Amino acid sequence: MDPRKTFAALDPTKRAFSLLEEFKNFALKGNVIDLAVGVIIGAAFGSIVKSLVDNIMMPLIAALFPGEQGYKDWTLSVRGKPIPAGIFLADVANFLIVALALFIFIQKFLGFVLRAKKEEAVAPPPPTRDQELLTEIRDLLRTRQPG
Repeated sequence: MDPRKTFAALDPTKRAFSLLEEFKNFALKGNVIDLAVGVIIGAAFGSIVKSLVDNIMMPLIAALFPGEQGYKDWTLSVRGKPIPAGIFLADVANFLIVALALFIFIQKFLGFVLRAKKEEAVAPPPPTRDQELLTEIRDLLRTRQPG
């Protein structure tokens, strides 16, 4: 074994450039960028849903129930210790709205898109001129055959 090749394989600059190249290939792939965009949009969507729950739905729910307190002040007391049930209720409502929105998006919208793509892929290509002629010949031969 040549000691120069072994030493060259341990060269830290080559290893660093190799690592940098691998990272660049990983980070700039379309899937990673799509995933990052999805996470950012998901976070923005989550804040919109949270605002909907906190500022619209929960005040409406609080208006339906008697009492002066807002839903955030709703508490249960166990052995004299308060349990913030109103905040939990808001988080449950937040989860249900996000789950419903994802269900509608994934099941209805993406399902429709995937079904349309599948139907396009399943549809056979139109017959070529040769195939049309062979079909015509076959049909003519069938009509000429004695019964």
